[in-house]
Formats: sequence, C-alpha cells, structure tokens
Amino acid sequence: MTASAPAAPYYDPYDFEIDRDPHSVWKRLRDECPLYYNEKHDFWALSRWDDVEAGLKDHSRLVSGRGTVLELLKAEVEMPPGMILFDDPPRHAVYRSLLARVFTPKQMNAIEPQVRRFCADALDALEGAESFDVIESLGAPMPMRVIGMLLGIPESDQQAIRDQIDSGLRLDSGEMPEADTEVVATAAAEGSYGEYIDWRMENPSDDVMTQLIHTEFEDHTGVVRRLSREEILSYIGLLSGAGNETTTKLIGWTMLMLGLNPDQRREVAADPSLIPSTIEESLRYEAPSPVQARYVNEDVEFHGTTVPEGSAILLLNGSANRDHRKWGDTADNFDIHRDIDHHLSFGYGIHFCLGAALARLEGRVALDEMLKRFGDWTVDLDRSERTHTSTVRGWDKLTLVVG
Repeated sequence: MTASAPAAPYYDPYDFEIDRDPHSVWKRLRDECPLYYNEKHDFWALSRWDDVEAGLKDHSRLVSGRGTVLELLKAEVEMPPGMILFDDPPRHAVYRSLLARVFTPKQMNAIEPQVRRFCADALDALEGAESFDVIESLGAPMPMRVIGMLLGIPESDQQAIRDQIDSGLRLDSGEMPEADTEVVATAAAEGSYGEYIDWRMENPSDDVMTQLIHTEFEDHTGVVRRLSREEILSYIGLLSGAGNETTTKLIGWTMLMLGLNPDQRREVAADPSLIPSTIEESLRYEAPSPVQARYVNEDVEFHGTTVPEGSAILLLNGSANRDHRKWGDTADNFDIHRDIDHHLSFGYGIHFCLGAALARLEGRVALDEMLKRFGDWTVDLDRSERTHTSTVRGWDKLTLVVG
C-alpha cells in the first residue's frame, strides 16, 4: 500500500476553526510554503519574519491605499481621506504628522494618572468577587474611557459607540463578509461623531477633537488649510476603532497567558519592574491584529515566484512573531524574560502604529492594577468566548477565577 502525500497546508483568515489556533497552520506555511496562495479568496500570504518585516517596509510595491483589510481591498472600496491606515505617501505623511503631534510617548505617559484611575475604579468594583469577566470589567471599558477622554466624548455616550464599533467588526460566519460591514470609520462615523464635531467647532476644549478641528497644515498639494469635516470624521472614527479593539485584545491575551503560566505571573507580581517586558512578550506571543493586507502595485518576486501586479497579499505579522528563524527554538514559549529588540504587532515602517505608546501604557497599567488586587487567578475557558473578526484576534469574554 502506497502512503499518500500529506495534504498541503490551508490558511483562511475567515475560518473560525483556523482562527481558534492559527499558529499550527502558520508554522506549516513558514516551513512548507513561505509564499502561500489561497485560491478560494485569491490572495497570497507571507509568513516568515524576514519576508513580513520587509513587506511592511515596502510601501512602494505593497501599498495600503486600497485597504489593509482583505475584503476592503477585494471590494475596491474608495478610502476616505484621513484614514492613515489606508493611505500611501505623499498624502500619508501629511495626515500622519497631524496625529504624531498628539500621540507622542511623552504626551501619552502624561495621562497615566487618569488611566490608572480608570483601572482602579473598574477593579475596585470587583472586590470580593470569586470570578469575573476581565473583558467586560476592564479590557473593554477602560480603553474606551481613555480614548473618549482624549477625544472629548462624554462618558455617557462611550458604551454605545463601542457597541457600534464591535458590531461593525464582528464576523457572522466563516466566510468573507461584505466590505461595507468593515468600514467602521466612515458610514458609522457621521452618526456617532458628527454632533460632537459640530459642538466642538463652536465650543473648543483641550482635547484631540478640538486640535484636529483648528489645526492648520500644508497638505500634499502645497495648500495650507484645515481638515475638512469628512477628514475629521475619518480621523476620529479611526482613533476610536483602533484605540479600542487592539488594546482590549492585548489586555485579554495578557491575563490569559499569565493565568496559564502561574509561575511567571507570581514573578511579575513580586517584581513589578517585569511588567513592561511582560506586555511586550504578550504582544509578540499573540498579536492583537495578526494579519495585514496589501495591494501589489507592481510585480514582485518572493521565493522564486512572481506575485503579479494587482494581487492581494497578506502579511502575517502574527506568524512572523513566532518564527524560529528570528526567535530560536523557544519561539512558541511564553517567556516574560525574553530579549525583544522589536516585534511586528504594531507593524513596521511608515505604518508603525501611532497608538503604540498608548497601548503599552494601558496594558502596563491594567496589569499593574490587576496584580495589586488579584495575585492569583486561573482562566475558565468554558465560560469564555473568542472574538471572530478579520482584523483583530482575541476574546469577547474571558472569565478569571480569582483566589
């Protein structure tokens, strides 16, 4: 009897089963077909560290202006101005510079007292609880409180906005969704933020929204002007979406990994100086946004194969973060003592996440305040639920049993 050849690896970013644990599939891609082609959805994918890192920097051939989410790219949706995630030079540099003035590490660290107060209030309310959903109690509301504070959105309206963001991201099935369900920052933005912009135009305050409304800049055509209403809506929608979901997922993954690795959790609890490295390892180990799409702007060759102009290609940064070619034989181990020069969870190159400093701050403070109150916890996976989206990966519900 002749043994049949093993089936080729199959990767589908919309498949719920694969999404539950994509790392085994990604490892096969790295080892067996570092340039992968999916016929069903007509996309290519890169999975190794060197390829993904180089691809994230190659903004001339692998462009973002047609969308960095696969279904948007495939639907040929026209990207609105101000969506810096979906933009290319030279316009990208101009739009990015406006936010870069606000989201500096120094300015983000200056808001730590407010972030810490949000965390403390959320966790103090759990005193005496034997178990709780850390996403519902901390991971979801705290990032919305922070970004709402920065933008100047009233606390009473923040939950409704977050619910709208969630519904726009969530997949109902394991198939590619209609593209318009993903444009959180455009169709939904007018209803969510239009009234706040109108109010702030007449009533300026010390918040990011006011800065965006009144800042003058020279655009990529050389015209000195202020942002249009559409551009401001795009900016604010982008900040609300990106500033919420990825940080929520970071907090969830961190609490999960420390629940599964109690020895390391006890180390961090005994030595809070390990908290920043723990957050970096959590980001490396489980990237909150593990898949980035690009449009191939001209023929490009990978591993001896030409990917033709007009193709869609996925840069699997979540896979690259576990590539043993970069991280050695312990790549699949969670290790708070790992020496990390950089990972790819915030992207790389000109699209490196502007909110990285804020996300790190929120993750660090959330873990610190958690460990002050709950030194020990386990994870009840039977009472936990995963998120299913095409852009972020993590938990909708994560039940911790404390004691």
